Amino acid sequence: MSMTQKWTAAKSSGDVNEKTTMTHPKSGMIWLNMGQILRVHAKNHPSKVALKDWRGRALTYQELESRTNRLANGLLGLGLRKGDRVAVMLYNCAEFVEIDCAMAKAGLVVVPINWRYIDKEVAYVVDNSDAKALIVGEDFVGCIDGIRGGFEKVGTDNYVSLGSKRLEGYVDYESLIAESPDVPPDVKVDGGDTWFQIYTSGTTGVPKGVVRSHQSYIAFYLINAVEFGFSERDKGMIVMPLYHVNSTFYGPLFLYIGASLFVGRDKRFDPVELLRTFSEEKITFTSLIPTHYNLILNVPEEVRTKFDVSSVRKLLCSSAPARVHVKKGILQCFPNVELFEAYGSTEAGLVTLLRPEDQLRKPGSIGKECLGTDELRLLDESWKEVAVNEVGELYSRGPMMFDEYYKLPEKTEASFREGGYFTARDMAKKDEEGYYYLVDRKDNMIITGGEHVYPSEVEAIISQHPKVFDVAVIGVPDDLWGEAVKAVVIVKERETATPQEIIEWCKGKMAGYKKPKMVDFIPPEEMPRTTTGKILHRKLRERYAQPL
Repeated sequence: MSMTQKWTAAKSSGDVNEKTTMTHPKSGMIWLNMGQILRVHAKNHPSKVALKDWRGRALTYQELESRTNRLANGLLGLGLRKGDRVAVMLYNCAEFVEIDCAMAKAGLVVVPINWRYIDKEVAYVVDNSDAKALIVGEDFVGCIDGIRGGFEKVGTDNYVSLGSKRLEGYVDYESLIAESPDVPPDVKVDGGDTWFQIYTSGTTGVPKGVVRSHQSYIAFYLINAVEFGFSERDKGMIVMPLYHVNSTFYGPLFLYIGASLFVGRDKRFDPVELLRTFSEEKITFTSLIPTHYNLILNVPEEVRTKFDVSSVRKLLCSSAPARVHVKKGILQCFPNVELFEAYGSTEAGLVTLLRPEDQLRKPGSIGKECLGTDELRLLDESWKEVAVNEVGELYSRGPMMFDEYYKLPEKTEASFREGGYFTARDMAKKDEEGYYYLVDRKDNMIITGGEHVYPSEVEAIISQHPKVFDVAVIGVPDDLWGEAVKAVVIVKERETATPQEIIEWCKGKMAGYKKPKMVDFIPPEEMPRTTTGKILHRKLRERYAQPL
């Protein structure tokens, strides 16, 4: 049976509904989701390039509309129904974005898989998510073939491969599109329906499935368009992997507003390639992490200046704090740029923004509440508001919020307070002008001799040492103090340092109990990180778990 015949059979059976818009049950208000809004852009800008990737693959809005219609119907033709999960394991490419849009049209749920995961981690996500189909790039077929026999719910005929050749046991991706009808799928998709189920990077434990709705993404796209001043004339770029929430936020955003999106390479980040892309593609915006910016700034100036980066008007630094010297370097490297720094999470979306005018005036701050976010609450252990400049656990609420942790009702409930306020267990303080400052994750706090030490505070001082490239501070077991402060340091290339140098550097810059009692030096590849560059303090604590 062809894909068209399968789709027709599904429609005639009544499994596919007739309405295709997101309708509020009381008001009749309609929100078009990411897949559905493409038809409007295809009508208004049919020949405009909507999507291009690092391999040179490009699609106009008309082509993207046609292919996503066909793909949506093809997936429904496999027997999938609204609400079913589809796991996706690909490197960054135009097809990944295409898949996201098609799933939105079909009412299916995207479950992106971190391609850095090992076999058992991939199997965990597939089974925990209850995925009923899997779309996989040819690079990962070997991994999937080794574990597919153990998948609990993926149908035998529901493996789709994307690559240069047809593979036995897989439906060919391009054939699935070619053999399916180019009409919008007749599926009723509401704003509250799930679009993405993204597994957290697990800085503090086993990854959790974060369930996010269409309306949470629509709110994100429109709020960020206002905050950053984006328009249909922009050309945004994503570099972070499309399995990460950052790229699901700052990628489709540009398609939603009718602009253009460039999908950059996510494997083996190359700062020179990035600068070349800025120059050749006339990119206007991208979101990067401090690690990326550090690598760009380490490119010799005579190489950097070969590229015309004047088109870049806005840059975002997210996922981890940026040091002041890095911000100054960015502003020198990109003279036309407005620099933003964001605080948010997979769960809450964008929470605060440090805007361009405050980047150097408010060093270390995460800014103020973004548009649409209610006033943040900083609560002590008794859930009472803390005073100005006092540290409390940060709670937020707003329209970009997730719905739940999949199959973890107790964890979901524990993350919220009365009134819908959510915490990612980050500790913060607020100054007299209302600017917020992240202090650390609650789970990373060190208690030494009864005193509280926030690693980020110590890290900020040590990172200013001229020989230090990066540093993580952890608490390790100590028979006398309970925990002792330990610094794990990466020195710059061609530099050497001693523990005593680092400890002496801290004298006079912080209270004595905050100074590291010991310092270890490790090579860069031994520093455990999430895929977005955040240091996994938990992994370091495990490594140094033996008492002194």
